[in-house]
Amino acid sequence: MERVAFQGVTNIIRFNWHFYIIAIGGIIGCVIFHQYLLILLIILSTVISLAVSWYVYDYSDLYTLDWIDFPDVDHIVNINAGFDETSVLLSAKFPAAALTVFDFYDPVKHTEISIERARKAYGPYPGTMNISTDNIPLLNADLICMMMAAHEIRNSEERIKFFSLLKARLNDQGQILVLEHLRDLPNFMAYNIGFFHFFSKKEWIRTFTGAGLTIYREIKVTPFLSAFILQKNGITS
Repeated sequence: MERVAFQGVTNIIRFNWHFYIIAIGGIIGCVIFHQYLLILLIILSTVISLAVSWYVYDYSDLYTLDWIDFPDVDHIVNINAGFDETSVLLSAKFPAAALTVFDFYDPVKHTEISIERARKAYGPYPGTMNISTDNIPLLNADLICMMMAAHEIRNSEERIKFFSLLKARLNDQGQILVLEHLRDLPNFMAYNIGFFHFFSKKEWIRTFTGAGLTIYREIKVTPFLSAFILQKNGITS
């Protein structure tokens, strides 16, 4: 399905509208108490976050997948956390490869209302299988993709165990692609306290190392998004 103009930023507003209602309420309260500097800060913060989101999700080449270069893949596994915009793109980019799609969304663990709204708006990719983070079907994958999904595993030990299982599902030369916002200065400037939902690069490295994986390559897709290409320790390419 081809993306339409402003789809990314529109979805952000659509799935997170409660935050914007809170912002409007805050502005009204500031007007009542004549806190005009706070009004300016609320408006500025909101405009900046939406502008950056438009840049990342609508303007950049994120969804063209032109930044992905995996020439020899026969079996791709794409894993999401309840909202999947990338399986159809991977299928189009790698038409000769077999594509397996997993969804580890657990309504008990993943209680964000935004994910629930997204799941209602967009159905799963055909053939998607529901899994848990501690039970992944046996595979022999060339490439495992997790695009803006792994951060939903908030518990550090659970996350390390999950990546350990992913490593076991790779063939010897296989790789894992992890795409995430980081808890860094650019994302703080863009999303203010919202950047606490992301993990730092140091935390991701701790996760990968704990799972027996090494970073083969890091790609800055935008100043706000980092892609890590992982492989098993001891494998050289």
